[in-house]
Amino acid sequence: MRPGLKFWLPRSLYGRAALILLLPVILLQVIVSVAFIQRHYDGVTRQMTLNLVPGIAEVRATINEASDMTQGLRDARALLTAFGLVAEAGGSAGPDSRNFIDLAAGRLIETLRERLPDVLQVDLASNRRIVSLALGTAHGPVTLTFSRRLVTASNPHQLLVIMAFASVLLTLISFIYLRNQLRPVRLLARAAEAFGHGETLNYKPSGSLEVRAAGMAFLEMRDRIERQIEQRTLMLSGVSHDLRTPLTRMKLSLSLMDDPEARAMMRDVDDMERLIDEFIAFARGDQDDDVSLVDLATFLADRTRHANGRLTVDPVPDGATLRARPIALGRALDNLIGNALRYGNRATLSAALGETWITFTVEDDGPGIPEADRERAVRPFVRLDGARNQDKGTGSGLGLAIASDIARRHGGSLRLGTSARMGGLRAEIVLPRQSA
Repeated sequence: MRPGLKFWLPRSLYGRAALILLLPVILLQVIVSVAFIQRHYDGVTRQMTLNLVPGIAEVRATINEASDMTQGLRDARALLTAFGLVAEAGGSAGPDSRNFIDLAAGRLIETLRERLPDVLQVDLASNRRIVSLALGTAHGPVTLTFSRRLVTASNPHQLLVIMAFASVLLTLISFIYLRNQLRPVRLLARAAEAFGHGETLNYKPSGSLEVRAAGMAFLEMRDRIERQIEQRTLMLSGVSHDLRTPLTRMKLSLSLMDDPEARAMMRDVDDMERLIDEFIAFARGDQDDDVSLVDLATFLADRTRHANGRLTVDPVPDGATLRARPIALGRALDNLIGNALRYGNRATLSAALGETWITFTVEDDGPGIPEADRERAVRPFVRLDGARNQDKGTGSGLGLAIASDIARRHGGSLRLGTSARMGGLRAEIVLPRQSA
């Protein structure tokens, strides 16, 4: 299928605005140039040639009336001087000659042959400034030469050059103005992109009224979102405190009771406390974490602290870095690693670096997750223990949800698949790789 017009259009706003600016200028140049060439090189050349034709015809008639060629040239001397012609006996018939780039040559030759009988040859190629015309007379051929300026306007290209120079100059000025006008749009896009990745850039609306209005709307939206996140964090802090207090009293009371039922209830209380911790971590997100430059080798090595030798980390290039929230991203990878080790015996962690993206991959040798359940698996509080090995322990249903939420906060995504390397689950966090 052949690509449509949209395929060839620039993708950026600057490119499309430049195209809108340049296309009319180029079309205007072409139209004016064609009209100018047709009128100036064609019409003016024909008119100037017609003005010279009577003089050439009069010289030819004078030579024909004389007794011989020598006398005829002598009698026509005054006419030759008056019309700017130079004549000499001789000449031969042959094809007309012209330069390929000579736009007026065709009309000039056509007019001379149309208005003058016995034209033997028109030579415009031997000397671009001279027209050499061979004519047949009663006493033999005669060659008339005259300046090209008599039949062609001098420097007709000057108008085109001036037009082109003025167009280039005005286009450059327009580009400078266009760049200044699009700069506020780029700043707004940069601020919005950074906010989507979890950063807050110092942004001040500027530019045209429409861009300022969009900038103010973005700032208001960002402030509302930040206030909502702050209020949610405060609320969760209170909920955490209110829930932990009765749980602590229950644990203290149960620890003083020595019977199997109390020990079973103690395990339930521990599970409740762990659920609360994971819920708080999920709801809080990355509010306590600032964006910084992360050294990937050290960052990945830190993930092996609680793996008890069951996690293998593939090496990354020395000096490889990533701008991210290290605590939040570490929490996401730790959740994926924890899930991998809970349902499998071994796991691997690797990072693939591209020019604009980086992919963290956690693979295990467990049972994996069926393709039909993968979309549901990343939802909060959804547990697929029937698909995994339930003997390995149950989770809260928040591990994958937290990892997916953190990936989205970094402008990326979480993808689940089947590991071709280990046969179990393959979990990938794909993030945009921002420059330092």
